[in-house]
Formats: sequence, structure tokens, C-alpha cells
Amino acid sequence: MGHRLTKIATRTGDAGETGLGDGSRVAKDHARVRALGDVDELNSALGVLLAEEVPADIREALGHVQQDLLDLGGELSIPGHAMLTVDKVGRLDGWLEAWNAVLPPLKEFILPGGTRAAAAAHLARTVCRRAERSVVALGREPKAKVSDPARRYLNRLSDLLFVAGRALNRSAGREDVQWRHERKKR
Repeated sequence: MGHRLTKIATRTGDAGETGLGDGSRVAKDHARVRALGDVDELNSALGVLLAEEVPADIREALGHVQQDLLDLGGELSIPGHAMLTVDKVGRLDGWLEAWNAVLPPLKEFILPGGTRAAAAAHLARTVCRRAERSVVALGREPKAKVSDPARRYLNRLSDLLFVAGRALNRSAGREDVQWRHERKKR
């Protein structure tokens, strides 16, 4: 890849368009650019989460996820190009199963919170859901060509981030923050 990004301020986007990986140009508010931006924001949200103290297994897994999200960005930037595979979705399934296996069953909805790391995982989950909606919307456009593994990956990742929030609270000795649906009125 050597010296691929030698100039950051190119000024080529000043008119409201940006270049895709295949050399084509689209408006900065195009559905493809929106999806790219949401995936980029998700990766940044994971970076904020990983700036916290987290168990080694979660840190390692989310490090892989960040790499996968860069692959997804590459996939989205080149219409018709596919980089995410069914195996990467399966890897998410494996982590999801392992992390969930040691958690108590949920009896009620939970609120995002507890520790800073858990709250960051829940925030990343909501950003992931938005990225998923953007990718699904892009896939509905004519000639958009979004891969099935890309959609499945984001869907599964949001589930993993929910479980990660719970696992992070548990590893810190904190309980899930329960929704109190029958709270007293003040």
C-alpha cells in the first residue's frame, strides 16, 4: 500500500462530490457515501470503547472487528466488490455464543450503562444498527450490489455489541441496568 495517502487535503470534494474506490464520483450525500460514513463512525465508536479497560478476549475480538469494518468500507467504496465473507459472520457467531453463555438470562429489558466500557459498547451497538440500515437502504438502490455477508455481518455485530456491553459490566462486577417498567410516578 506504500504512500497511498500522501495528501489528505486534496480539495477534490469542495464541490460536494467524492471519489469512490473504482474512480467514479458521487455526491457526498449519496446513499453509498452515507453507508460508508456510518461504517466509519461505527469503527470510531469501537475505537472509543477500546480506549477503555476491557478484558483481553473482548479487546482481541473487537480489534478483528475493526479490521473487518475497514474491509467493509473497501467493499462499499467499490460497487460490486465483496470483501466480507460468511466465515467472518461465523466468527461473530462464535464470539456471541461464547460471551453469552456465561451471562445470566435476561428477564427484563436493560438500559445502556453500568461501566463506561459497557455504555460505549451500547453506543457502538446503536451506531451499528444505523450503519446496517444505511447498508440495507443502499442495497435497495438499482445497481447498488451490496453483498449478503455485509448485511449479515452488521446485523450480527449489533447483537455481539449488546452482549459485549453485558459482558463488560459483569467483568467489572456490575449488574445490568434494569429497565423498571413499573416505576412510581413522582
